[in-house]
Amino acid sequence: MASNLHTVLCDRLGSRYPIVQTAMGWVADEKLTAATCNAGGFGFLAGATIEPGKVDATLNRLKELTDRPFGVNFHMFQPNAEELIEAVIRHKVRAVSYGRGPDAKTIKRLKDADIICMPTVGALKHAVKAVELGADIITIQGGEGGGHTGSVPTSILLPQVLDAVNVPVVAAGGFSDGRGLAAALAWGAAGIAMGTRFLMTTDSPVPASALNRYLATREPTQIRITTAVDGMSQRFIENNEIKRLESMNLAARLKMSMEHARAQAKRNNLGPVGILQTALKLARSDDSSFAQTVMAGNLPELVQRGVVAGDPDNGLLPSGQVAATINKLESCQDIIARIVQEAEARIDALAALRSVPAN
Repeated sequence: MASNLHTVLCDRLGSRYPIVQTAMGWVADEKLTAATCNAGGFGFLAGATIEPGKVDATLNRLKELTDRPFGVNFHMFQPNAEELIEAVIRHKVRAVSYGRGPDAKTIKRLKDADIICMPTVGALKHAVKAVELGADIITIQGGEGGGHTGSVPTSILLPQVLDAVNVPVVAAGGFSDGRGLAAALAWGAAGIAMGTRFLMTTDSPVPASALNRYLATREPTQIRITTAVDGMSQRFIENNEIKRLESMNLAARLKMSMEHARAQAKRNNLGPVGILQTALKLARSDDSSFAQTVMAGNLPELVQRGVVAGDPDNGLLPSGQVAATINKLESCQDIIARIVQEAEARIDALAALRSVPAN
């Protein structure tokens, strides 16, 4: 498809279009990431949820599915953070995404290997700090986004960050079509990033039972923020599990999280020392309170139950509010082609306004 829709983001990431697929845990697998890249976007593999010892094999499978550049995300507190960092350097991955965990030394190590550092942030102060630490590109996620999210909507956060930093900015939170891409470019963004829109595709690994719940959610107010999972603001589709968590007292949620953490540690072959080390890394990597650190075990267990096991009632379904506007599943190829076509139509319509003679 011929297109003139090209920005600095395309130059930096090596993508055909300024459209990024975010690294959703257990969702952004090799197939979805490759499908995004092959369609002209830029996909991030969910490296933060790859089990220890499986990073190289996963990257090799992805490289068999696409010859396009791709990215990988990670958290400094994940048990195999060093394994993943070494692998992305060895495989010459184009970009990495992360939160606020990596220090300047780690970021320099990646940049020295010619890997683009592209953190995702949800607040102005965190965007400024990320650039100070060496970020090459910033993705800002407004409060409309899914999973961990801030309280400032994209329409306010995006221009704030654009005025404050001197690196390309990618807009996330509330995007699913070409009108959104055209709007983001008009603000001054270098492109858009989408998670929920790519989750709701025929290339997504999410089971039909969960995808049907996403499609059945028709009101944005049904996709709401809660702090009941791990003490931090997160957006999910409302269901029985959210209501159950919110009805529990703090002690009960802490107890449940510790049980979940033990189960995860067993799967990752972590003993008591490994569990403690992971908890300490988590506590140091963010502004988390003690309770938030302890409750962190709830999130992966319950999200896997929702989007991996496909239990939409007893698991969690991370989602941006934009899910309520999506009424069918399409392939990554069809979605990206349509978004580009819609964006170009809106940009052409705006350009035409300047050619209308004044009365």
